[in-house]
Amino acid sequence: MTREKITLFDTTLRDGQQTPGIDFSVEDKIAIAAMLDDFGFDYVEGGYPGANPTDTTFFSRKRTKQAGFVAFGMTKRAGVSASNDPGLTQLLQAKADAICLVAKSWDYHVTVALGCTNEENLESIRDSVKAVVQSGKTAMVDCEHFFDGYKANPNYAIACAKEAYEAGARWVVLCDTNGGTQPPEIREVVSAVIASGIPGSSLGIHAHNDTGQAVANSLAAVEAGVRQIQGTLNGIGERCGNADLVTIIPTLCLKETYASRFETSIDREKLVGLTRLSRAFDELLNRSPNHQSPYVGGSAFATKAGIHASALLKDPKTYEHVEPETVGNFRKVMVSDQGGKANFLNELKRRGIRVAKDDPKLDTLISVVKEREASGYAYEGADASFELLALKTLGTVPEFFAVESFRVMVERRFDSHGRLKTVSEAVVKVLVDGETVMSVAEGDGPVNALDIALRKDLGKYQAEILDLELADYKVRILNGGTEAITRVLIESTDATGARWWTVGVSENIIDASFQALMDSIVYKLMKNRELAGQIAAE
Repeated sequence: MTREKITLFDTTLRDGQQTPGIDFSVEDKIAIAAMLDDFGFDYVEGGYPGANPTDTTFFSRKRTKQAGFVAFGMTKRAGVSASNDPGLTQLLQAKADAICLVAKSWDYHVTVALGCTNEENLESIRDSVKAVVQSGKTAMVDCEHFFDGYKANPNYAIACAKEAYEAGARWVVLCDTNGGTQPPEIREVVSAVIASGIPGSSLGIHAHNDTGQAVANSLAAVEAGVRQIQGTLNGIGERCGNADLVTIIPTLCLKETYASRFETSIDREKLVGLTRLSRAFDELLNRSPNHQSPYVGGSAFATKAGIHASALLKDPKTYEHVEPETVGNFRKVMVSDQGGKANFLNELKRRGIRVAKDDPKLDTLISVVKEREASGYAYEGADASFELLALKTLGTVPEFFAVESFRVMVERRFDSHGRLKTVSEAVVKVLVDGETVMSVAEGDGPVNALDIALRKDLGKYQAEILDLELADYKVRILNGGTEAITRVLIESTDATGARWWTVGVSENIIDASFQALMDSIVYKLMKNRELAGQIAAE
C-alpha cells in the first residue's frame, strides 16, 4: 500500500519566538535554521521580514539548502491594492521560497481587529495569494482562529479557507490559535472543510497547547485528512506553547497506526538524531532540557530499581513503548550495556571516527563522558568538544600549542573625564614550538579580553585562526550560591560558514570560559587539517 506524505512545517523561528524569555539573535536564527535544515524538515519558517530588524536581516539571503525557506506576514490591508501594500511588498522581496500569509477567518476578528467588512477580508486573502503566486513563490495561508471562527460562523470560516485555496494557495492551514479546541472537534471541523471542497492534501494544522493537547489535536487533524503539520522544536511558543514536533515526528514514524499509512521526510536514520537535536536546541536557548519529554527526555527510558527495572533487564519491551536507540536516546538502567555503547558508536560514526565495539578505549570514552556529564558538561550541545574528547581518548590530537599560564584582571575606576568605567585586561603565556609568547589584551569583559589575548599570537598558526569568530557565548549556573558550578557554551564560526560548539565547566567562570575557548581554537586547527569537523562543515 502506498503511504501518504505528511509534510512537516517548523515554525520555531517565527511562532516559537513568541515564547516569553526567548529572543533570537540573527546568529541564533542562522544556527537553528541550519539544524532544522540538516535534520530534514520540509519547511522552515524563519520569521516576519519587515516586522523587526532581526527578521529583516535574516531574510536578506536564503538560509536553508534543502528545506523550503518560508517568510511570514499579513495579507494586504483592506482598501489598498496588493501592489501598493508596503508590508506585502516587503514579503515578496524577501529571499524566501514560500510565503505564509496570516488571514482572519473569524468574522468577529474581521470586524474588531481589521475594522473592515467580511467581503473586504475575502478580497484581501484572494489578492494577496495571487500576488504571491505571481511572484513565483509558494503561497500558504494560516487561517487564524479558524476553529473558534468555525464555531461562531462556519460558513464564513470555510469561505476564507476556500478563497485562499481557489486563489492558488498550496497550503491552507487551519489554526487553533487560542489552543482550546478538543480532538473530537478538530476531527469534525476538518471533515467539514474537506467536504466543502478543499482536499486534505492542501490542508495543514497549526495547534497551540493551552489545554495540553496540541500534539493530540495535530494527530486528530491528520486522521481527519490534513497532510501538513506545523509545530516547533520542544513545543516552544507563546503562552503554553505550540505542537511539539519532537513528539509528533517519532509518533508518526514509529507507531504502526500512523507509520503503516503515512511517511515523512524523516527516515529511520535521521530519526536517530532526534534526541541530539532536541537537547542541542535547549543548549542554544541556555535552558535545561525537560527530563520527562516523550522520546528524548533524560528520564524517557529511565527506570528506578525494583520490579520495573528487574523486568526491563530481562526484556526491555516489558516497559518500553519503543526502542530508545531509534530516537538517539538510551535506557538509564543499562547505560553500560549495548544500548549505551551503540549510542556512542553511532555518534562516533557520524563524525567519521571508526572504533570497534569491543575496543577497551571505547569503554574508557563512555566512562569519561558519563563522569564529565555528571559534573556538569553537556555534550549534546557541544559537538566540537565531544569530538575532541573522543579523538584524544581513542587516538591522538596534535599538541599545536600549550598555555603555560593566564591572568585576568578587572579594574573599576574613574577615567580622566570623571566617568566610572570597568576595564578588563588579560595576559596569556603560550608555548609554540618551544618558544614562549606572551600576549596582553584589553576587552569589553574578562572573557572577551582573554579571548583576544589567547588569539593574539599563536606563532606559525596565527594565520590559520584569523577567520575564527566567536558567534555566541552562553553561561549557565548549575547550582546555587557564590561557589556554584558554571557551564560555558561557546559557538564559533569561520570563513567557510561552518559552526561548532564547545563547552567548559568549572567553579570559576573564567576557567570554564578558557576551556571552551581552547577547544574552539584546537578544533579549528584540526578542522583546517581535515582531522575533524566533518559534521560542522556539512
